[in-house]
Amino acid sequence: MAYGVKIAKGDAYKRAAKQRRHIRIRKNMSGTAERPRLVVTRSNRGITAQVIDDLKGHTLASASHLDASVRGGEGDKSAQAKKVGALVAERAKAAGVEAVVFDRGGNKYAGRIAALADAAREAGLKF
Repeated sequence: MAYGVKIAKGDAYKRAAKQRRHIRIRKNMSGTAERPRLVVTRSNRGITAQVIDDLKGHTLASASHLDASVRGGEGDKSAQAKKVGALVAERAKAAGVEAVVFDRGGNKYAGRIAALADAAREAGLKF
């Protein structure tokens, strides 16, 4: 199956593989009003999560490593991801969202991505 991503070398190969995974995931996934999509964006420095209703094109809740309650906290990047996951779950529950579809954005489900998802589940968000 071709997804329109060229084969590359080195770090470019990793980026191309992530892009292929993201396309493969997103072609079967969409957020609705009943089950919006929890999107995770990971960078080398931090992590961001948004709860999106794709039918309306609205962001219902979001949290980032740059939020005042998360920024400057103790711990490593995984601990930071746990705080972001709990915060986005709390904000989503305040917006009336009980269940979401988890979009890992082409990232592998390990490390910070798994920590964010586990923290969101513990805070009461259903996947």
